[in-house]
This record gives sequence, structure tokens and C-alpha cells, in this order.
Amino acid sequence: MKKIIMAGVILAGVMGSANADTNITPKQLAENLSQVPIKLQGHISNEIEKTKQYQANQWNKVKSDWLKLKAKFITQ
Repeated sequence: MKKIIMAGVILAGVMGSANADTNITPKQLAENLSQVPIKLQGHISNEIEKTKQYQANQWNKVKSDWLKLKAKFITQ
């Protein structure tokens, strides 16, 4: 019961401390909305590049591991 009350107090504190910016003009809203596709495209492009780099690094690691394994069996 104490845990539920404590969780309620914490939740109320967090919700009470959130402030919304109510001073946004329609022009600012339109500008923010117009920037969404550009930001989304940039984010997706960055994620694709990070994924390509990660895959290249992993492929190089696997190739070197296979070469080490092959060398180990050939010498024995």
C-alpha cells in the first residue's frame, strides 16, 4: 500500500512539473510542421549511414575471424 501511495505522489509531482508552451503562434506552428519532413529525412539518412558502417565493421570482423579459424586448422 505504501508503494502505491509513493508511486502516486511521484506521478503527481512529475505531472505537476510539466509545463506546456502555450505562447506559440500559428506561424511558428506552421514552420515547425513544415520542418518535420526535412528532419525525418535527415534522421533516416543518418540511421542508414550508421547501419551501413556497423554492417561493414561486422563483416570485416567476421572475415578476419574466419581467416584466423582457417589458419588455425591449416597449421594443425
